[in-house]
Amino acid sequence: MFVRLLAAAAALVLSGCTIAAASSQASDKVEDARYSSDMVRFGAVCEDFDDWDKPTEPFLIHGNTYYVGTCGISAIFIDRGNGGFVLIDTGTETGARAVLNNIRALGLDISGPGDILQSHEHYDHVGGLAWMVQRLSATASVNADVANVYITGVADPRDPQAGMHEPMDPVDPSIIYPGKEIDYDGFVMRSIATPGHTPGALSWQWESCDDAGTCHTIVYADSLSPVSRDDYRFSNHPDYVAAFRAGLERVRDLKCDILLTPHPSASEMLTRARTGTMEGGMTCAEYADSKTKALDERLAKEAAGK
Repeated sequence: MFVRLLAAAAALVLSGCTIAAASSQASDKVEDARYSSDMVRFGAVCEDFDDWDKPTEPFLIHGNTYYVGTCGISAIFIDRGNGGFVLIDTGTETGARAVLNNIRALGLDISGPGDILQSHEHYDHVGGLAWMVQRLSATASVNADVANVYITGVADPRDPQAGMHEPMDPVDPSIIYPGKEIDYDGFVMRSIATPGHTPGALSWQWESCDDAGTCHTIVYADSLSPVSRDDYRFSNHPDYVAAFRAGLERVRDLKCDILLTPHPSASEMLTRARTGTMEGGMTCAEYADSKTKALDERLAKEAAGK
């Protein structure tokens, strides 16, 4: 225990040094309203592909859009006004507790109707969905193509990672259809079908405007990595691969001023955070290209018998 305490103390000291260095690098920017010292702190405290449940403090991304996730798993809160809100992803059940703490820490209004959307149906991103629905008295709106996963908590057999993740507590969801828009009294969320990482994966696009009238189109693009259990071969499922590629093309063609992803490191969110802004950096087209390359490499390995 003493050794663990020493290690923890050392980590805190190193973290403080890193935060100071990152803050110094961005000091010329944080005075501008577009830049955030809170975001710099996120980039300093968290590491690439960090622990799913490692807590971090929340921050404003732009306009009505906030990061309320952990170091390893994103959760995005969108203030619709008049107490209404959208939350995309909850993390694991443990991570969901950190997400709720972050929402409260920001003092965000959750008195009105809430809708919880998802990227994809894996425990690391939606394992805390049932828990969060109860705490926020919100609706879980899920992809009709995989609604049974949320209703039963059991993975879809088409999922390349079926059997690799913990089962989830079931929810009684509202159904949404990929490719459709959800209109929340004038605030619109566009769903984009991006199957591949899972059969029900969705990406999301919306416009976020700040008080100065500066608007950015934000895209929360799903993971899109061709990861699977050991006995799964993508090349044995040509229709699934075709749908995977079609989703990648949809992401490539999106208007995308700010790119966010369920794993922050997948789109260099931490790198951007250290500059104090999520603007710039990896584009949706570059993200889609990187995942297309990963899929091609996976298929080539399978063809080579690896």
